[in-house]
Amino acid sequence: MLHLRILAPSDLTDEALRILDEEPAVSGLAVMRGASLRPEGDVVYADIAREAANEVIDDLRATGLHHRGSIEIEPVNAWLSRSGFDAELRTPGSSADAVVWAEVAQRSYEETELNWTYLSFMSLATLLAAIAIITDSQILVIGAMVLGPEFGAIAALGVALVRRRWVLLALAVRTLVVGFVVAIAVTAILALVGRGLGWVTLDDVTGPRPDTAFIYSPDKWSFIVAVIAAAAGVLSLTSAKSAGLAGVFISVTTVPAAGNVGLALAFGASHEIWGSSLQLLLNLSGMAMAGWATLTIQQALWTRVSVRRARALDRVRRML
Repeated sequence: MLHLRILAPSDLTDEALRILDEEPAVSGLAVMRGASLRPEGDVVYADIAREAANEVIDDLRATGLHHRGSIEIEPVNAWLSRSGFDAELRTPGSSADAVVWAEVAQRSYEETELNWTYLSFMSLATLLAAIAIITDSQILVIGAMVLGPEFGAIAALGVALVRRRWVLLALAVRTLVVGFVVAIAVTAILALVGRGLGWVTLDDVTGPRPDTAFIYSPDKWSFIVAVIAAAAGVLSLTSAKSAGLAGVFISVTTVPAAGNVGLALAFGASHEIWGSSLQLLLNLSGMAMAGWATLTIQQALWTRVSVRRARALDRVRRML
């Protein structure tokens, strides 16, 4: 179940109410006339089954309401309502499968914002990965994977391609490229400092590392894991179930590979640079492709549900 809060100019309120009132998936509807000061107009509240959100939001957007007012979408974590239960029964599909594209797009834009917080997390995660490589610690590698913030931008690539939002695509690419370049540069500089102090030696970087050797040794399994993890991650982001994200972060070797590139640059270890760079590119490309494919399938499947729903509504209206 979703809750809509609409701030509508007075001349658009009646049209918004008509759209919501005619929608069987809406279980609750209320209006407060004159309650909105900016824009000057009314406040409309509606409870709607998640499965029907896309069509209703598209109809509201078609009135131009989002240009002159606002449409806010909030998930309802717990609710007790017979009418809400009936609305979900009347609406084809499952709420867990429903992709609310406005919600996904908004989250994608937020995740691709290039700011100091993103760069800080990226740099800290890459530094942690570098220490994991030096100490050959799998636990620290896992910590670096979880800390890395790059998955949101990778998922945004798929959203941008499927929804044809080229500005979002450019933002996601920029965030990923700048984020990894800055993180690798910071790691390389600090690795040079550690080398000068005698804390890190060439043997630490190029010597035997049985627990972290996979970071610079890409193979077919690296790509397969990236594809599976990205598909699971995108499903977690688009369905209201985010429990699988931690497993995604731990599965894919992006930040550790970047950490090894930074270390190898500081010591001129070309074999490590090449292997880790290939690992990084392999994982990023696999995740981007899997995210796009998953979202494409979801959009195709949900379009069929929406068509079936539209036909059912049309039959009901003809009977009335």
